[in-house]
Amino acid sequence: MYAVERHDSIAELLRVEGRVVASDLAERFAVTTETIRRDLDSLEQAGALQRVHGGAVAAGHTSVTELSLAEREDQQTPAKSTIARLAAHLVPPTFVGSIALDAGTTTAAVAAELTGWTPATPGVLLTVITNAVPIAALLQHSEHIDLRLLGGRVRGLTSAAVGSATVEQLTALRPDIAFVGANGISAGFGLSTPDELEGAVKTAYIRAARRAVAVVDSTKHGVEALSRFARLDELDTVITDLEPAADLAGALRDADVEVLVA
Repeated sequence: MYAVERHDSIAELLRVEGRVVASDLAERFAVTTETIRRDLDSLEQAGALQRVHGGAVAAGHTSVTELSLAEREDQQTPAKSTIARLAAHLVPPTFVGSIALDAGTTTAAVAAELTGWTPATPGVLLTVITNAVPIAALLQHSEHIDLRLLGGRVRGLTSAAVGSATVEQLTALRPDIAFVGANGISAGFGLSTPDELEGAVKTAYIRAARRAVAVVDSTKHGVEALSRFARLDELDTVITDLEPAADLAGALRDADVEVLVA
């Protein structure tokens, strides 16, 4: 395969997956890792990608890049749906208690799975706490859900309440389960997001809950956004759509985090 053909293939992989690993590319194209590094250097000079440790991410996918809610809704939809279905199994009809849903498209998919939640015992309500306006709108008419919407300054980009008021409300709560999304999850950096205000709310969810559950699709594996909001050992469970790579899987195992693959 000529270099230009490899470059085209790498660019397409980045378009679909958002990230490539140099060692995987070397095996895929039956070339040395040095050849792949030269390919990645050329593509970076052309503005097609950005080099990161061990590989590259698509151009624009930096630590501070943050897509709007509308832009993210169409990304990885099948994966998010399968993750959401598995997450909903943690809230069976026999569940009695409260859950918290962080802002995001994957947590919104979890909310969609719970819109028809019905208790095994008549009269029991499922308490749902959220700082996400779209999630509140989705659940507001659910017959068996007691909805609690947190206040704060609403970010237009994510339609989420953020700020000190939001965090303060969460510190006074103790939900049984918190479902939290992330822009990245890595072995060395933990869970991260581009915006520090969003990160502070995510931290508050994790610290408040009796059980902290991260819902992250496989495109977030190995990714490190600007602001870390939790270490791996602060999580109880990760729900994802593909088995994590060896380094992340090992770090999760060492942190005693349960990994559920949808």
